[in-house]
Amino acid sequence: MSTQAAFHDALADLTAQLAGRPLDDALADWLNKAHGPSSVSYRALKAACLQGMEEGWLCNREGGGIRYGRVFRPEDALQRFSVDVVDMRDIAGPHHTHPQGEIDLIMPLEGDAQFDGHPAGWCVYPPGSAHSPTVARGRALVLYLLPEGQITFTR
Repeated sequence: MSTQAAFHDALADLTAQLAGRPLDDALADWLNKAHGPSSVSYRALKAACLQGMEEGWLCNREGGGIRYGRVFRPEDALQRFSVDVVDMRDIAGPHHTHPQGEIDLIMPLEGDAQFDGHPAGWCVYPPGSAHSPTVARGRALVLYLLPEGQITFTR
């Protein structure tokens, strides 16, 4: 099985656990307890992301100092979430809104990197929220799960 296929399977297992849950602080708390930085699942997802970067299928685009890429489009096997991964170092990305919310997995790579003030682990943005995604104090990979792939960039 390819690394990308194994990554897809791991995400399908994770998103199956997210099905039907509201995107809120309770979900972030649950994710950090069940799949936080000390968990096997977190370490496996981070390792798969690093392998994907080495193989060239992850974060294979670059713009404005950010490496990024949509890894999977929304599909039933992923509970209608799209999967994107960005590689950011001490930078703010483009402002955007999450019509149906956003679930983020923060994986520091260098320094004490934080994403929007969050350390390694998970953060969840509710439907209708907006931000300029910012990595400070180092470099991090951030995996985004977007319901139906919905994101609206501010002009």
